[in-house]
Amino acid sequence: MSGGEDRQSQNATEDSAAPLERVEAQVAFAASIPGLLVYRSVDRFFEFLGDSFLLVLRTCRFLFRARVDFREIVNQMAFIGVASLPIVVVTVVFSGAVLSLYMSQLVVKWGVGGYTGAAVGLSLARELGPVVTAVVVAARAGSAIAAEIGTMKVTEQIDALRALAVSPVQYLVAPRLVASVAMLPILTVIADIMGTIAGYAVAVMNGVAGESFINSLKAQVTTYDVTMGLVKTLFFGAVIAIVGSQQGLRTTGGATGVGRATTNAVVISIVVIYILNFFLAYVMFGGKTAFL
Repeated sequence: MSGGEDRQSQNATEDSAAPLERVEAQVAFAASIPGLLVYRSVDRFFEFLGDSFLLVLRTCRFLFRARVDFREIVNQMAFIGVASLPIVVVTVVFSGAVLSLYMSQLVVKWGVGGYTGAAVGLSLARELGPVVTAVVVAARAGSAIAAEIGTMKVTEQIDALRALAVSPVQYLVAPRLVASVAMLPILTVIADIMGTIAGYAVAVMNGVAGESFINSLKAQVTTYDVTMGLVKTLFFGAVIAIVGSQQGLRTTGGATGVGRATTNAVVISIVVIYILNFFLAYVMFGGKTAFL
């Protein structure tokens, strides 16, 4: 009898220990989740960084050798630049208008309404014009680049190009990079002009003298401000084309993968544009003394 009782007590102890072990395993797994997420995020970040860097190098190699189809560049300039112009103009016009609305209401109370022109002009030339234009183009053209190349990837058209001894980078990426870098400054110039005109109209409607608006604009907004804003767009254009192409070339999983690549291209492009904009602004406009 004693032997049977010992076995029963041992079984009971093992049964009670089993749930405890399962709980400990679950707690250990839950504790490891943040580490796994961080590891995967860092791994994907460096993988994206490496792919993008190699893509840039391979694209530049074809550009330096002038082995790019000029007709395809023109087609992409029309698609990325001309087709994006209406939405860019509408977005920047109303951005400049609302900025002028707030500024004119504020500075008129302080008796310095004439500085509205300087504030609107500097904001558009340095920040709003380049950044808003880049974000709009990234949302429209960057997503289209990723979707087009991604569709070609999942339908094996990219493999067909390689089978025909045609480099996908030369045929697909290089023209889009040239077109994006070339058209972003042009779009930004038009956006700056239209945004300033809208800001002028709103400022005048809110009691700012038109002459003082223009005089402060001329006095404070220099050629350097406009030029550096346009230089920013060269970097932004490269980001849009490279990120969209990189995400498209890495697409897998059919239609679902194309949708995922398109979303990733837009999100990554916009985040990179904002991060890059800060560092460019810090370098170009002097950090703490940027607005002095």
